[in-house]
Amino acid sequence: MSAEDRNSVVVGVDGSDSSKSAVRMAARMAGVRGLKLKIIHALDFAPYGFGSPYVDSAGSYEWVEATGKEILAEAHELAFDVDPLIDIDTEFSVGSGSEWLVDLSADARAVVVGASGSGAASTALLGNTAINVTTHARCPVLVVRGEAHQDGPIVVGVDGSPTSERAISVAFEEASLRNAPLVAVHAWSDLGSTVFEDPRAVAMVPEGLEEGEHVLLAESLAGWQERYPDVQVTRKVYIDSPRERLLEWSKSAQLVVVGSRGRGGFKGLLLGSTSNSLVGAAHCPVMVVRPAGH
Repeated sequence: MSAEDRNSVVVGVDGSDSSKSAVRMAARMAGVRGLKLKIIHALDFAPYGFGSPYVDSAGSYEWVEATGKEILAEAHELAFDVDPLIDIDTEFSVGSGSEWLVDLSADARAVVVGASGSGAASTALLGNTAINVTTHARCPVLVVRGEAHQDGPIVVGVDGSPTSERAISVAFEEASLRNAPLVAVHAWSDLGSTVFEDPRAVAMVPEGLEEGEHVLLAESLAGWQERYPDVQVTRKVYIDSPRERLLEWSKSAQLVVVGSRGRGGFKGLLLGSTSNSLVGAAHCPVMVVRPAGH
């Protein structure tokens, strides 16, 4: 299914402040794109001891179901307050929230999740949900965390890989829709920031390599700058530390966009460990873009 055929944004909720922020951001995303909004809540009974001989199973089901309906009703109200014109659908189900979100991602334009939760039913979407969904989803996943600095840029990690190309596409679209500048970050070594403090390490870098990395970044952006002439682009090339560079940029960005895997430069800027690090520690929302065919 092509991106144009996907007509919904899906958001998972658990009643926590994090998921409430996710609902607001998902509603804004759906509204500006003219998409439907699907709000889901997973009724995961395992954390409550459902099935144990010492637990009133029927009572547990009624309690968790009632709580889930309250969470969905509140989320619907939050989304309506953001944009009363969007088509909103709510649904709950028994089972794993992360698995359900991954299944729904096959037909969605984007999936939105909070980075953590602490609400009345937080166990439904807590733990490794954000990592699980960003690792396996079939569409871009927006992980809502930190603060979206409204006057800040959209920041995208670039490494020259096919997944990086998809991340660039998403980043340009976000920058255009938000009327925001775009910062393209390319760090061509995955080594730590202290490695190149040693002059002997610097001397080992092949002559002309850094110039070639500037060319790689320029070529990666060229077609997209022509397609989105309204987006102001700043290029940043670093010798090392992709995670640290992107985390630092997240302190002032509206959004950081990365691929879930990549293979460019030396070891690859956009490998899973980098996107996972951002999902767990970024200071602003993070959009993780999946490879084609996944």
